[in-house]
Amino acid sequence: MVTRGELRVYLGAAPGVGKTYRMLDEAHRRRDRGADVVIGFAECHGRVLTEAMVDDLETVPRRRVSYRGTVLEEMDLEAVLRRRPQVVLVDELAHTNVPGSGNAERRQDIEVLLEAGITVLSTLNIQHLESLNDVVEQITGVRQRETVPDAWVRGADQIELVDMTPEALRRRLAHGNVYAAEKIDASLSDYFRAGNLSALRELALLWLAGRVDAELEQYRSEHGVTDTWEARERLVVALTGGPEGETLIRRAARIAQRGRGADLLAVHVARSDGLTGADPALLARQRLLVESLGGTYHQVLGEDVPRALIAFARGVNATQLVLGAGRRGRIARVFSPGIGATTTALSGAIDVHLVTHEQVGVRTRARAVGPVSRRRRLAACALALMALLSVGFGLGFATDEANLASGVVLVFATVTVVALVGGLWPALLASVCGSALLNLLYTEPYFTLTVAHPQSLLALAGFVVVAVSVSLVVDQAARRTREAAQAGAEAQILATVAGNVLRGSRPLEALMERLLETFSFTSVALLERRAGAVGGPEHRRDPRDWTVVAAAVRDGEKSCRAPAQGDIDVPVDDRLTLVVRGREPEAADRRVIEAFAAQAAVALRQERLAREAATVKPLAEADRMRTALLSAVSHDLRAPLASAKASVTSLRSREVNFGEEDREGLLAMADESLDQLTRLVTDLLDMSRLQAGVLGVGLESLPLRESVFAALEQFDGEAAAVVRVDVPEELPEVRADPGLLDRVLANVVGNALRFSPAGEPPAVSASWVGDTVEVLVIDHGPGIPEEDRERMFVPFQRLGDTDTGTGLGLGLALSQGFAEAMGGSLTPGSTPGGGLTMRLVLRAAGPDRSDPALPAA
Repeated sequence: MVTRGELRVYLGAAPGVGKTYRMLDEAHRRRDRGADVVIGFAECHGRVLTEAMVDDLETVPRRRVSYRGTVLEEMDLEAVLRRRPQVVLVDELAHTNVPGSGNAERRQDIEVLLEAGITVLSTLNIQHLESLNDVVEQITGVRQRETVPDAWVRGADQIELVDMTPEALRRRLAHGNVYAAEKIDASLSDYFRAGNLSALRELALLWLAGRVDAELEQYRSEHGVTDTWEARERLVVALTGGPEGETLIRRAARIAQRGRGADLLAVHVARSDGLTGADPALLARQRLLVESLGGTYHQVLGEDVPRALIAFARGVNATQLVLGAGRRGRIARVFSPGIGATTTALSGAIDVHLVTHEQVGVRTRARAVGPVSRRRRLAACALALMALLSVGFGLGFATDEANLASGVVLVFATVTVVALVGGLWPALLASVCGSALLNLLYTEPYFTLTVAHPQSLLALAGFVVVAVSVSLVVDQAARRTREAAQAGAEAQILATVAGNVLRGSRPLEALMERLLETFSFTSVALLERRAGAVGGPEHRRDPRDWTVVAAAVRDGEKSCRAPAQGDIDVPVDDRLTLVVRGREPEAADRRVIEAFAAQAAVALRQERLAREAATVKPLAEADRMRTALLSAVSHDLRAPLASAKASVTSLRSREVNFGEEDREGLLAMADESLDQLTRLVTDLLDMSRLQAGVLGVGLESLPLRESVFAALEQFDGEAAAVVRVDVPEELPEVRADPGLLDRVLANVVGNALRFSPAGEPPAVSASWVGDTVEVLVIDHGPGIPEEDRERMFVPFQRLGDTDTGTGLGLGLALSQGFAEAMGGSLTPGSTPGGGLTMRLVLRAAGPDRSDPALPAA
């Protein structure tokens, strides 16, 4: 069985930091130690120092592939496997192989080499990691099409960061050690801005730090290490769900800020039965606060709170634990040291911070869920009296101690039933009255409260103790049952609330409707205080100080426009208040309403973020277009300008006497350069007119056959001669603008010529159905995947085109815009057998057809 090879990845923040050079340096070191090292693929990018490192290493010849009329070089995987070295260098791990290769991506080639037992050294830039793709696009304005899954890279045996400061990298770029001279200015002002490089460098450092942290956790788990290793500051703040939670969170955040890079985690320990818990509304607000401060929220189950906290802290390798000072009274502290003291005793190497707050010493009573109503207590008292009288009548009021045992059993049953119906106090009343009845009827002397025999007194005292104990147990069991039922109902309501926030395009409105329906209110409104509004009693009554963010009302009702207009109002934060009207909710319901209010704030934030994102997206797109335009203009306009300038300067020079042939050549070069410059500027102006909707279109009736041949005349004779044209002479004329139609046909046919393989020239055919004429431009080149076809028409990009010196990437974008401006369309399709077919549809002209007035496109 072949042992799998090792993968070593050199990770960099940006091109030019020295990844390939460092890989080659490692190759030299291994070769000098006697290892068999070859280069499978190394891209030097014209860098002299890198090329010098390649010269004395064995290189496996590359495989040459023809793609879209261009010959490209790829790593020859089969040749490397036949050579079977110990170590192979494969540069640019994220590279996508040319279509038709054995594997779609270079990392798959690397996987084959690793399975063959060959060690691979490779390189990768941070922008090619899948998880960071959108972040890099936001920073640089450039979206990377070639990405690698993070999990695959994390699986490498070694990852080495090749680091360089932004200033040093910009100096390298300025000195020509990264890109060619003509690309330096554009790169320094675009991708290689100091801010971009700093952000990319931080991403690389943080990503690698995360991998190192995961490796450390794996090591600790494999070796059973439970002690805290202070490799990285990590703070855990314990939340009880009380009002002091926000103070603890802010205090912990300040402690974390003192050590840059420290993690903040908040944890709440809940009882496993889920019955005696914290206020969910307070926990929801505290969770939002933690997340807004860059932390994470966690919830664990545990009966022993201190041990659960310590177990969680050690599990995440926390270095510090922040607790609130206890709210226990002095007497309670005598019997138990409290959570803070117990946690400190168990903490070991974890530092424990006890933070004081306003709630210190303030005891909060456990909530009485589902209290027994006054009517039920009165009914239970009446039941107790009737049952005790029934006991007396049932036993016949016989004054006989022999009936004492039966009386005790019946009174016990009465106390139990009364406790179930009316709770503790009616049961206590029943036990006292029952003991008196037993004393009067069944102990000597009869019909008095005097007890003659000490044994009877002991029996009555025992009965009272047992009866009170039974009533306490039964009352507690009944309360726990009611707590469980209400907790289940609250959990179902809150789960529905969370579902409404997560689902739908308008979660806030759905949440308001749900609150209205759940509690049968007549009006529910989320109000936001206007900026500049002054607090006070009048402020709560003045609708001018408030804005209705969202509301739900029943038919015929009006929404509350100020907090004072509702039955209750629940403040969410300094600016938001939830106001309800229709009935006064019970105390237990207010907790759930507060949870609704907290979730309403979350939903409002989501909606506003979505609106901001929708607003920013066009701006980001415009910025991307602007960046692409500047990059394209700086590159594509510089060449013809420089050529024309050089020709004119040479002709004006008095130091050189040019012959007639040389003068003609320089004039022709200047003329060709200015023509190219004119075409580029014309394309830019036309694209701006299209986007602004002011392109003038003059429709005429044109013979399509003549337009096709006129477009072919723009190419050299040899290229135009190979195009097969099948345009019937009887084809009806089309309604089109002569200049625009000529440019559309020239652009589309030019692309077909460019990508058609030798021996398979493109074809142009036309047909008509009804009042539409269809032109097909067919090539048998590599084609374009269906998922990429919409991007064909995006300005300032060349899909799969490595030749960046022939235009701004506006041809297809302009062609589609021109076709639509003429009332037609331009769409791509697949050629049977392989290739791309462009379908141009125009309106046919005729004597009985009248054209509607076309506005400026």
